[in-house]
Amino acid sequence: MAGRLQDKVALVFGAGSIGPGLSNGKATAILYAREGARVVVVDNNKIAVEETAELLRSQGNECLALLADVTINREVEAAVDATVNHFSRIDILHNNVGFASLGGPVELDEDVWDRAIDLNLKSMFLTCKYVLRVMVQQGSGSIVNISSLASLRWIGTPYISYAAAKAGVNQLSRAIAMEYAHKGIRCNVVVPGLIHTPTAHASLGTQFADADDLIRKRNRMCPAGQMGEAWDVAYASLFLASDEAKFVNGVLLPVDGGMSCQVISPAA
Repeated sequence: MAGRLQDKVALVFGAGSIGPGLSNGKATAILYAREGARVVVVDNNKIAVEETAELLRSQGNECLALLADVTINREVEAAVDATVNHFSRIDILHNNVGFASLGGPVELDEDVWDRAIDLNLKSMFLTCKYVLRVMVQQGSGSIVNISSLASLRWIGTPYISYAAAKAGVNQLSRAIAMEYAHKGIRCNVVVPGLIHTPTAHASLGTQFADADDLIRKRNRMCPAGQMGEAWDVAYASLFLASDEAKFVNGVLLPVDGGMSCQVISPAA
């Protein structure tokens, strides 16, 4: 089914990748473009976002690359304004920025907590704040926010700030879905489980002594014995962004290989 997003404008925050391979945001930007969307890719890493943009252009897709810190109000507003000035509309907002910091409530520093809330939750508030104004004027739009299985359950690692922030993303999204449904706007959430991406690998490498051993452990935690990949998140996002999901609103869609159905032992 080619052309599922034909002629739509998609604004993707977190479209870069911090290392070789595909992040969830980068894979999603590629897939949106392949399905006919004109894509605006945004990241705080100039090299990474330009790499994504050049990849899309090399495949014959129209793309605009922007640099922005999603925790800074004026930079988010500027990115939205630049998108509208260039493409005249925004049909899809995709929020993919996020990072997990290790620590429970006792050992976690307050500034790390604040950063986690800003990066994982405030960022989505800010992007929605400015994009919703555009979508209301259009009378249509689809928002796809990326959360985490950690927002719904214990996943075996103390990520208290990340879990709390992503739980906030879930309810932020559902509240938006209900408030704006009558204006032709949908807001849904993809809830990834354990996904093997450059960001996840980098996070594990800085927080654990043996990242490779932990990756093997994470694979064993998944019912199929293997973590998911960025394309899994991208295809779920594509469905929610497309008109195929026109009657899907306020949904938390797990992309976790069934992990949310199983019990994790404390030793996992």
